[in-house]
Amino acid sequence: MYFPKVSLIGVGLLGGSLGLALKKRKLAARVEGYVRRDASIAECEALGVVDKASRDLAAVVRDADLVIFCTPLAQMRELAVQAVPHFKRDVLVTDVGSVKASVVADLEAPIARAGGVFIGSHPMAGSEQAGPKAARADLFENAVCVLTPNARGTPAALQQLEEFWQALGARTLRLSPEIHDDLVARCSHLPHTVAAELANYVLSPAHPKEQAMLCAAGFRDTTRIASGSTEMWRDIAMANREKLARVLGVFIEDLQELQLALERGDANAITEFFETAKQRRDNWLGTSGTSPE
Repeated sequence: MYFPKVSLIGVGLLGGSLGLALKKRKLAARVEGYVRRDASIAECEALGVVDKASRDLAAVVRDADLVIFCTPLAQMRELAVQAVPHFKRDVLVTDVGSVKASVVADLEAPIARAGGVFIGSHPMAGSEQAGPKAARADLFENAVCVLTPNARGTPAALQQLEEFWQALGARTLRLSPEIHDDLVARCSHLPHTVAAELANYVLSPAHPKEQAMLCAAGFRDTTRIASGSTEMWRDIAMANREKLARVLGVFIEDLQELQLALERGDANAITEFFETAKQRRDNWLGTSGTSPE
């Protein structure tokens, strides 16, 4: 698995980590990155996340063998429109977006018309930190990366993309865009929404000043992801808003059942609530190999 040139459209945490991983594993002869600000050019090159950073999108993608969109979701469509006239034929294109149905709808057709192949990707890896300074060469090791095959993608391109992510240390999984979006609405988008509301509610200035002083490790760990990029999470919530709204409704109903048990003083129901959660999480840790630390 080797690409003469890989182009990263967006060089933040994920784009920067891809650049570091590509260079560490010697999977590309050259890695170039498109950035929006002049200050990012020197920063990315100084950090070594790319060989060259530029605000010239056409120059970055020209002659690339693999192009990866690593920007917030709302930026991908317009950037694709600007980039496709400069793609070489048969270029392989993917992304790292957390929502797939909208990305596939936006990117698949224009890239196919330009002679390229687009297949969506979503590496289940990240951090509440942002920017190329947070990039890590090992970010994708042992992470699950979902690929979303489509009608215009070829079996050869799909296999090449799977081998690419596996070469970065990821475990690949194939899902339709719709099923992917349904699943991540529960396991990724809902937890971030809950963490954000915990931070909003508990740390509200409406509460006494002593409230924040009593927030310790449990609160810190539970709300860690609320410190993530607001731009990125706004785009994710908007792009997957129907599925997120639905699972949020079910989640609220479950909490209302707990609320009723508390009001009734139903110790058995309260015990079952916490015991079921403990068993399910402990089983998940045991089967997924995920560390609780």
